[in-house]
Amino acid sequence: MVIAVVVALEAAALLVAAGWYGTQLLTGAPVLSFWGAVFTLGLLLAFSVWLFAVARFLMRGFRWPRAGALVAQLFVLTIGFPTLTGGFPLAGLAMLVPAVTTIVLLFDKRVIAFASRAAGSPPAL
Repeated sequence: MVIAVVVALEAAALLVAAGWYGTQLLTGAPVLSFWGAVFTLGLLLAFSVWLFAVARFLMRGFRWPRAGALVAQLFVLTIGFPTLTGGFPLAGLAMLVPAVTTIVLLFDKRVIAFASRAAGSPPAL
């Protein structure tokens, strides 16, 4: 449940960032490429939806979202560490602590046992 909550909070943070990015785009903030900015907005929204799906299926005990949660946390680490060392220690720690905690919990025996449900497979012939 902890992992699902952390992933859902990350998805909500991405959704908020997409909303802020979209309002900046609509108010005429200067961008180098308008279509590049629209593409970035689409990526933020798509990744947020994907993380919400990962969180939902993690709570339901499916097996496949563990890989998605791990990949998401690795992306957060690649952004959080440079943020931490680049002069924004609070923002960096706010990204690194949940990501490291989630990665450690993903390999816990209880999580592996809980997340062992496979999707319904079709009957054999």
